[in-house]
Amino acid sequence: MKKAYYGDFGGQFLPESAMFALCELESAFLKFSKDKFFKKELNMLLKTYVGRPTPLYFARNLSKKYKHEIYLKREDLNHTGAHKINNAIAQVLLAKKMGKKKVIAETGAGQHGLATATAAALLGLECEIYMGAVDVQRQTLNVYKIELLGAKVHAVQKGFKTLKEATTAAIQAWVGDIENIFYVVGSAVGPHPYPKIVTHFQSVIGKECKMQLKKFGKKADYIIAAVGGGSNAAGIFYDFIKDESVNLIGIEAGGLGVKTPYHAATLSKGKTGIIHGMKTKVLQDDLGNILPVHSISAGLDYPGVGPLHAFLFESKRAKYYPINDQECMKALKLLCKEEGIIAAIESSHALAYLEKLCVRLKKKSVIVVNLSGRGDKDMQVIKEYK
Repeated sequence: MKKAYYGDFGGQFLPESAMFALCELESAFLKFSKDKFFKKELNMLLKTYVGRPTPLYFARNLSKKYKHEIYLKREDLNHTGAHKINNAIAQVLLAKKMGKKKVIAETGAGQHGLATATAAALLGLECEIYMGAVDVQRQTLNVYKIELLGAKVHAVQKGFKTLKEATTAAIQAWVGDIENIFYVVGSAVGPHPYPKIVTHFQSVIGKECKMQLKKFGKKADYIIAAVGGGSNAAGIFYDFIKDESVNLIGIEAGGLGVKTPYHAATLSKGKTGIIHGMKTKVLQDDLGNILPVHSISAGLDYPGVGPLHAFLFESKRAKYYPINDQECMKALKLLCKEEGIIAAIESSHALAYLEKLCVRLKKKSVIVVNLSGRGDKDMQVIKEYK
């Protein structure tokens, strides 16, 4: 069972009724991830439909400002505007190969919901999306897009009405009809084998990045990515984990500050616990109750984190730092003015860490920031931010 874990983190903590589906999923993943016809079809979709490979862009103006070589991995240029489509289209294709007729997904910022609805429309599967009612309000544009693509959106009214509750509702719906439904998990979270599946399909980001750096004659000193559940960070980190000369930095949502209750900095402030079928780091009280979280970013508004990140944190292979709402929004606006790129609020957390990192580096370094998504979905939040 150790294959289900990253160190001490991972596992399967779901009712016995879900185990059949998890075993079925793992068998299908092991079969099709090695199948040359599946890989050929997926690679063709990634190339001609999603738009891969995404560019590794040398940010000249940021590099001049920070006095280091800053590169942006442009996942924002993917179809649907974020990295989420890499995994969604692969899982929906897997669902179709398994003979499933319906897919469901959870979503926070709406990008995974949008990506799943897009892939379902393309591949001809029925689709339903679970989204916290608070996130439905702050991501109305993505909700409209999802519905336009033919999917149904369930606004979850329970609890804090954000990503945690959306995930819980999606798991309940899946367990209720496990033979017919395929649950497309959007981040590197959940019971085994989901964290490994999502990381596998998102690792295309890091593979491309490594090859692109090589073409530039460069080697990364630092790779920075935002971490909520952790899929974009897992995707760009994975192929660099064994190269310890590369510093991996994950950026969490510091909200209104980690000294307040209003943040989502799970690795900075959390404890080992169980959430959504996995053992990982969780924001919880002394009784094990999940704490409320806050972030200006709907996509980082999650009280847990993927088990790979919990392992990288505990083993000290990667370091994780919080960035607060104010620092994030400052970085978002800076990128707009310096490079003409409007990034997602999630990605802007990673960008904001440049301000802290660059001033303390003693030698000129090559720094890659994973620009996981674009800011179209966030326009109302950005406009209203004071």
